[in-house]
Amino acid sequence: MLSGLVGFREHVGLACRTQLVGHSLGGLVIQQALVIAIHQQQFTDVQLSVAGIIFLGAPFQGSDVASIGTWLAQISGLDSTILKLLEKESPSLYALSRDFWGSYGDWDLVCYYEKNKAKYGPVKKQMVNSQSASLLGKRMMFLDADHSGLNKFGGEDDDNFKLVLPEIRRMVKDGPSIVAERYHTGTANLGNVHWIVPRTVSTLFTGRGELLLRIQEAIQYSTSSFDQQKRFIITGLGGQGKSEICLQVANQMRDQFWGVFWVDVDKKSTAESDFVAIAKRMGHSVESLHDALHVLANTKKAWLLILDNADDPDFNYQVYFPSGNHGAVLMTSRVAQCKQYSPDAFEALGGLGEEDSKNLLFKAAEVPLVSWSSQDDQAKEVVNLLGSHTLALIQAGAYVSQGHCQLHQYPKVYQRQRQRLLKYRPKQAYSRYRDMYATFEASADVLEQSQSKSASDALRLLEILSMLGSNVLPLQIFEEGWKSCKETLRANSVKARGIDKFSPDHVSQLPSFMIPEDDAWDPFRLTEASSLLVSLSLVTRHNLNNCLGLSMHPLTHAWAKDRQDSERQGMAWIAAGCVLGFSCSNTRMWQTYERRLLPHVMSYLDIKVKRAFELASKAVVTSIFLKCSRALLDMRQDTKLGQLLEDIFLELGQNPDEPSEEFLPLYNLQGRSLRYLGKNKEAVALLEQVVKICETTQPETHPDRLTSQHELAIAYQANGQVVKAVALLEQVVKIRETTQPETHPNRLNSQHELATAYRANGQVIEAVVLLEQVVKIRETTQPETHPDRLNSQHELATAYRANGQVIEAVALLEQVVKIKRLTLAISHPSRVVSENALSYFLQLL
Repeated sequence: MLSGLVGFREHVGLACRTQLVGHSLGGLVIQQALVIAIHQQQFTDVQLSVAGIIFLGAPFQGSDVASIGTWLAQISGLDSTILKLLEKESPSLYALSRDFWGSYGDWDLVCYYEKNKAKYGPVKKQMVNSQSASLLGKRMMFLDADHSGLNKFGGEDDDNFKLVLPEIRRMVKDGPSIVAERYHTGTANLGNVHWIVPRTVSTLFTGRGELLLRIQEAIQYSTSSFDQQKRFIITGLGGQGKSEICLQVANQMRDQFWGVFWVDVDKKSTAESDFVAIAKRMGHSVESLHDALHVLANTKKAWLLILDNADDPDFNYQVYFPSGNHGAVLMTSRVAQCKQYSPDAFEALGGLGEEDSKNLLFKAAEVPLVSWSSQDDQAKEVVNLLGSHTLALIQAGAYVSQGHCQLHQYPKVYQRQRQRLLKYRPKQAYSRYRDMYATFEASADVLEQSQSKSASDALRLLEILSMLGSNVLPLQIFEEGWKSCKETLRANSVKARGIDKFSPDHVSQLPSFMIPEDDAWDPFRLTEASSLLVSLSLVTRHNLNNCLGLSMHPLTHAWAKDRQDSERQGMAWIAAGCVLGFSCSNTRMWQTYERRLLPHVMSYLDIKVKRAFELASKAVVTSIFLKCSRALLDMRQDTKLGQLLEDIFLELGQNPDEPSEEFLPLYNLQGRSLRYLGKNKEAVALLEQVVKICETTQPETHPDRLTSQHELAIAYQANGQVVKAVALLEQVVKIRETTQPETHPNRLNSQHELATAYRANGQVIEAVVLLEQVVKIRETTQPETHPDRLNSQHELATAYRANGQVIEAVALLEQVVKIKRLTLAISHPSRVVSENALSYFLQLL
């Protein structure tokens, strides 16, 4: 092609300008030819004479169809070399695009892509999609044609031709001045002279195509753009591939920059040494950081500076940005606040998408391409297990490729040997920190080396979070825990406390930023601690309406727990339990965030009960377990609660069928648990014993005695002993109506249960009257999402239906179901019961 153009120009005259049009692979031929022209002097004139280029469906980033073709060719025993070159993310195409863009990024280029899919027998497929057929920052338009029709026109009135002709005319018109300026300035090839980059790109690099384009667009060199220094900042969790992305950008844009310089700013000494080395490579004799930066600032040529590992939240990295408007700077950091260096051009890097994650895993595990589809589900399971973390996927693949296990076996091996897998170190092509835990530990080192109170608080908070779940945790639990903690300290410490009550011993187990020192909650230290963890990308902050929350990547969460020795884990478990237990006093907050808090309670209780009782005194641990048991009860985790109570009885040496006065709160919980598990007869037998003890040791107005009688009455009704239920509840209600105000929750609860018993006993009118009274009070004292309010409304709707008031029943129950669908999980028993009841009531209309 180049030789032909040389001959053509000699024939028609060297003053001729050239407009090039390339369809499909022809576009790649044009790219390759012009790249060759840069390095061979005999083609310089051809290179300078090009006024513009029109690309019609050129597969710059490859084609999905090529992968299919390669597979078919291999099966058929045909040569698939060219097809392999055209596959998506082909290294050869990346290299070609990098070289072409580095020298011709400022030239007049226009790209067209196909709108229609081509037919291949019964299959329709877009040969080259819009992303692959486009060039960064260049005009792009679609033509109403399939791939083969992009260069076929029916005449001057053809709509597609009308889109292409104006661009050709514009290039013809502007060509003379463009080419003349190019000959005058000699800017045809910027070229790369200085290349100081630590390593080659990884052959495993996958995805991130859109981000790479954004970065290139933000920092691309332009001869007319020196108004400000170009910058792009990449922040995110360690091991997600920030440095590798910089390597990709540097390689793809190498020829666009006169100099590409890499500086590791992890340590001051390393950074200064790297900057001085750069200045000396440029021919300047300097010995200080200041002088080296001055050299870069005064270099008017195009240069790219990469500042890698800016991970210290207490360091001001502004000192490493050369002054002035010249050059481009690309920075990587775990510190989220570093985005301030480029507020309009930054990326908070997350995990890879699912498809890219699976492809990366397959590559790292050396799974043959033909086997990818058959192992897709296995790969998806591993990807979900590792939270799409880039380095973790690479190391998992390496573990598989080295023959330690098969891909489908990895999840089970991970559950048994998590630390071994996450500390696994490949022998070749390993990352900066070599294993997952070392990557995260680098962030913890920053906190441990700090002498600040905030850093100490951050490490303590990290330990507590590691005992809970990795999901979003509402930070309000710390404030509510502080309030309850304050009330505990105000109470008479001499007064005997039940086994379910927290004491000053529990207060002493809390992190110091929760210990009450003032009359009002001060969130400053918690905010500072959490902000430090956020800044190091160890946790992520979320807005939950009027409350903030924190979450952790599953692997960071695992590391935060595993980095603690057995003693530290024990202290953290007790502290986390005290935070949960103290915050439980705000039942409304727990009801509001039930779905968010449930995973944390379940994760917290993922411990052997025997082991838990070894961590602190029996009194401290027992009350923590009882607080968590009540949470499980309210969240209707019936099976988990039953197992937990069984283990608690065993460790306390108590017979679950024979209650003792000391452990009455535990037996009350057991009675409710048995009822929820459908063991009504056993529940009645146990609670009758509990009530008998209460009636012999407590006055009739004692709250615990009334609560036990209330629970026994509910068990009676569940067991079909309705008359006994009515009699006992009438007694409880009578006492509570004389000792408690009408808005007291316990009084309302007993009235609610009495109305339920009335209905079961055929006293429907009495049930409706009493429930209307309860609902009226709860509608004025509780929010519409409160579980007790919803339950009373549900029960009133049921009473209406029993009383023949079906229309009123449906209207009220529709309201209840609407709210429960917004606040409760789809499998929550309360939601299921209301939905089923509504479905039945609607059939009665």
